[in-house]
Amino acid sequence: MLCVVAEKTVTVEMLAAKFELVLPVLDERLRRLVLGAEARSLGHGGIRMVARAAGVREATVSLGASELEAGPEPPGRVRRPGGGRKRAAGLDPGLVPALLALVEPEERGDPVSPLRWTVKSTRTLAAELSAQGRAVSPRTVAALLRAEGFSLQGNAKVLEGKKPHPDRDAQFRYINGQAASYTEAGDPVISVDAKKKEMIGQFGNAGRQWRPEGSPARVRDHDFASEGDGKAIPYGVYDLAADTGWVSVGTDHDTAAFALETICRWWNARGRHDYPAAGRLLVTADAGGANGYRTRAWKKGLAALALETGLEVTVCHFPPGTSKWNKIGHRLFSHITMNWRGRPLTSHEVVVNSIAATTTATGLTVRAELDPGSYPTGETVTDAEMDALPLTRHDWHGDWNYTLRPEPPARPPAGPGTAAWARPALTGLDPAQWDRLLSALHAAAGEPPPIHLSLADQALITVLKLRFRVRNAALASLYAVSASTVKTAQDHAWPLLVQAGYPTEPVGPQLKTLPELTAYAREHGITLTAKTNGLFLRGPIEPAQE
Repeated sequence: MLCVVAEKTVTVEMLAAKFELVLPVLDERLRRLVLGAEARSLGHGGIRMVARAAGVREATVSLGASELEAGPEPPGRVRRPGGGRKRAAGLDPGLVPALLALVEPEERGDPVSPLRWTVKSTRTLAAELSAQGRAVSPRTVAALLRAEGFSLQGNAKVLEGKKPHPDRDAQFRYINGQAASYTEAGDPVISVDAKKKEMIGQFGNAGRQWRPEGSPARVRDHDFASEGDGKAIPYGVYDLAADTGWVSVGTDHDTAAFALETICRWWNARGRHDYPAAGRLLVTADAGGANGYRTRAWKKGLAALALETGLEVTVCHFPPGTSKWNKIGHRLFSHITMNWRGRPLTSHEVVVNSIAATTTATGLTVRAELDPGSYPTGETVTDAEMDALPLTRHDWHGDWNYTLRPEPPARPPAGPGTAAWARPALTGLDPAQWDRLLSALHAAAGEPPPIHLSLADQALITVLKLRFRVRNAALASLYAVSASTVKTAQDHAWPLLVQAGYPTEPVGPQLKTLPELTAYAREHGITLTAKTNGLFLRGPIEPAQE
């Protein structure tokens, strides 16, 4: 198609080249005006020719020409008032209430909504609304939800389960105050915890990673540990002030010994260099697990750590059920999880390298190393060992907040089973004979039972049972242990005593209750000392509940 204007031939191709340069930089109204002006300059047939060259409707070109003839519009306006397609919510006033009834059935709509237990994607919502006679696209549904204040959100792990501890918030304030005091003084503050155990092998890992299209990482369809190559146990130390992390990847068990070994490695590799003048260390930890406030091996290991490093080690535990507030979880472990998302952890080397490569825009750096050491479970710490620890409990919740001084353990106090109790009136043996009996028992003892009683304690408990028929409940009260522990001690020591030739027949009066036993001992110049809560208390002993 061509048009002759003032002895000049204008073709569609010429106009198309011109419009290709000019129209992209104009807004909608200016494009109409330019097209209209061009059409008017071409005369008869110009509207059709311009529309074909610009790729628009002839009505658009005609409208632009009419706007030129009508005179200038107020500046800043593109469309005339009321122009454009009407919004879906305006055309159907019931659309938004119907949509909200689907996404919030408990509050705004039918409590038995068909979508109450479905994944409410915009496509699903649009299909349900269309079935109700309200034709709408998924894109429109998304726009309506955003306008109503909705957004895509995941779960927030903030609910703490059972009724929170009444001192929960006060403990948080205490921890914050301790951390601020240590930080201002230039002393290290660390957050410690164990991350979730990971299976090593071609196992699926949550999340996605960039890969060539159509070639996802192939993993096993079932996560059977027997088909893997072991496990990885990351235990981390996060330095709050330096924003640095240290992670030991263990291969054995998550025990207190493993946790303390990790802290020791961090101190020797980083801590003592970053804080050369430090005389104390603050550790924040969860309430349970290997570093829990009830774990005796944890406190015993902290005492050894304090003695080795010369640091005064203070521990503040988060209240039970509030482990998600421990900073290591959301400042270190969350970034590690994101770093290896969608990637099978095929070896311990992959785990270590993935952790070590974790960084953030705010400056987090992490050092990781493999710890192939053996950390057997079942370590026991006796009451006497706990009493000897250089441990000071704080005035505020001494069970959650305590300090280990860099001192050697105190000499354990004398207690049940020592020479003070092993008198002939109770054992039927003089001290030398009793010592020889204990030596014979130790030689034949073998593997000790998992109880917090020495072999001397077990022997004396059994001797009192054999000679005077003292009830297990009375012996349990005397030693501040359970009746089942007394029974276990007797099952272990009785055969050893028989093997050593100790007589098993009853001798003298039957002293079944604790008051009867203490009265008999007092008649022979022996003051029994009951053991309660790790302390040796002298004085009258309450009758045992039979």
